[in-house]
Amino acid sequence: MLSRPLWHPQSEIFSRPLTMMPNRLLAFFFRAGLAFAVQAASADEKPMMKAVVAHEYGTPEVLKFEQVPRPEPKDDEALVHVIASGVNPADPLTLNGKYAQEWGTHLPLIPGYDIAGVVEKVGAKITTLKVGDAVYGYPTFGGGWAEFVTVKEWEVAAKPKSLSFAEAAAVPMCALTAWQALVDTAQLQAGQTILIHGGSGGVGSFAVQIAKARGAKVIATASTANQDLLKQLGADVPIDYTKTKFEDVAKDVDAVLDPVGRETLAGSYGVVKKGGIVISLVAPQIQSRSKNARFAAQPCGFSRKPKISLRSPTSSTHGKSSQL
Repeated sequence: MLSRPLWHPQSEIFSRPLTMMPNRLLAFFFRAGLAFAVQAASADEKPMMKAVVAHEYGTPEVLKFEQVPRPEPKDDEALVHVIASGVNPADPLTLNGKYAQEWGTHLPLIPGYDIAGVVEKVGAKITTLKVGDAVYGYPTFGGGWAEFVTVKEWEVAAKPKSLSFAEAAAVPMCALTAWQALVDTAQLQAGQTILIHGGSGGVGSFAVQIAKARGAKVIATASTANQDLLKQLGADVPIDYTKTKFEDVAKDVDAVLDPVGRETLAGSYGVVKKGGIVISLVAPQIQSRSKNARFAAQPCGFSRKPKISLRSPTSSTHGKSSQL
């Protein structure tokens, strides 16, 4: 059992520290002010809301802060009043339109895949949510940069009472990515050893905690400034990659989690034992360079690409993450 809540200690209202956020996205949000003013609507008008909208694919400059119709939940959906939302690598990837066909996005587009808020309305077929419930989750097709967003029942879970809405909004995508990589894909077990690159990052910080909760030995890399954070998160063997090569420390590990790619990925094959697995969050599905190791490619936070053997995030997954 972990001695601390499962969240990244640097989290604010976004799922990345402000200093790590893409500059143009950060500038946009400061211009917008993040002031989602509630708009009054007469009985014969469709309810409206404030949202961040893209009417064309491109860079953050295409984003507009405007008033749009509030979505109405279908029978199998709930309407969530968004209290906090995150900014993640998935947002600019969605915004540029490169993967629109694969990911099923369309214009106009409201980004936002990490949310925390309160259930405003539920559809007729919703059974586990009720109006007033505090929830957090990962809307599969975004929409979180708005006052309201509709979600499927399995896309959200009860917000942990130990977390504020801002803290909870920093959890879903990073925690789900770490969970799917370690639990669903690697099937990490007690007594095994895992090497986690970028252990102080968004996904890495959750991966360290999840691995420890499952009884694994954790070797994790980070810069000099984040060595203390690795220890706080529970890493058994913290490595300062600016001073020490991970290949000199990690030997015959059962699994490697790679959010870096390139030379880091290439070097990781040599430290995995026969039958082990290397999971990359950034590399394409390629043939393993090692005769001993299996290779799995998992795009950060996404489970919609059919060639990637991942299941969609479920409320039970959110729940398990929050219980750790």
